[in-house]
Amino acid sequence: MSRLSEGLKTPYEEDDVFKSEIKISLLKKIDKIFSKGLNYYIDSKEVKTSKEESIFFRKDNFNADLNLSSKKIVNHFEEEKISLSAISKLSDIKTERLLPKYSIKNEPSEVARKIRTQLYPAFNNEKKEFLKSLISKFADFNILVFEFIENWNQKEKVNINGFYLSPNVIVLKRNKKSFSREIFTLIHELGHYLLDEEEIDEQTREDSSDYNSLSRTEQWCNDFAYYFLAGENDKIISNLKIASKENDYHHDVIYSIADKTNLSVLAIYTRLLINQKISHNNYKNVCKEIWESIKEWERKEQLRREREKKKAEEEGRKLGGAAAKPIISPLYVKTLQSAFYEGAINESEFCRKLNIKADKMDKFLQ
Repeated sequence: MSRLSEGLKTPYEEDDVFKSEIKISLLKKIDKIFSKGLNYYIDSKEVKTSKEESIFFRKDNFNADLNLSSKKIVNHFEEEKISLSAISKLSDIKTERLLPKYSIKNEPSEVARKIRTQLYPAFNNEKKEFLKSLISKFADFNILVFEFIENWNQKEKVNINGFYLSPNVIVLKRNKKSFSREIFTLIHELGHYLLDEEEIDEQTREDSSDYNSLSRTEQWCNDFAYYFLAGENDKIISNLKIASKENDYHHDVIYSIADKTNLSVLAIYTRLLINQKISHNNYKNVCKEIWESIKEWERKEQLRREREKKKAEEEGRKLGGAAAKPIISPLYVKTLQSAFYEGAINESEFCRKLNIKADKMDKFLQ
């Protein structure tokens, strides 16, 4: 009710909404909040509240205090998961689990070593390409990854980085500032998949000095993500002497390993902190320097964009550049292809789900 009444001199009251008839203008305002489509509200069927229907019925608590934008994102992909499950059954597509389940009693380093042999792709320090390769590898093992991109002008920003939905869906938010952090989030959520413990994470804490405050599950998933990405480089990190100002906090070694693993520099320094190879004060100093350098880079980027915009305006032209598009899992495309060929979905639905125009269909049906 408070959201509906924002900016109004006379706020809406409950009687305006909870009565036998409602103004279409008000219903449209309600739908701007929930984005369900007007048919949703006039459908006479009861709203389903089964545990299978939504993670919000399956879990009481999350690792995030979800705002409304985040809840809408989670709900959207939950519905997408249910829709794809139905399509898969109609199209006779097999999506059974191909990897074993583990528990937090299993050593995350050992699990990471085993899973690396199956899911680690050819290394590429072009981070976005490496992320694509990971998503493609996951698809080979029936793990479906969705990436979503938040609109730059969205009023309320999503306050989550990623989540796992049982039995086989991982959702990631595009991290525009750092693909390394997005890669870490993906592997962290893979940890949840291996444990088969659903979770919605506000942040994966790859750079948290308060590591011990995390739950054992979160620690396990973070440890797993580190070992999975570090591989043999963990030996180098583990054998480093205590980082201090005298040895320049192993700056050159850390940055070299970050380049060879696609781990972020912050994640590696956090591992040094966990291994007691750097003091809390020195860790904070290092993190402060890194964040300041990131902010400086962002400031320069902002200035560059503003100069480009000003130049374009002076020359009477519009800045080009297509809108960013999320990475699409090959498993998602394969499922939709089969569904289309089997007649489970039509051309319109196929294009809508892939967010493409009809003349681009052939590209996705090869």
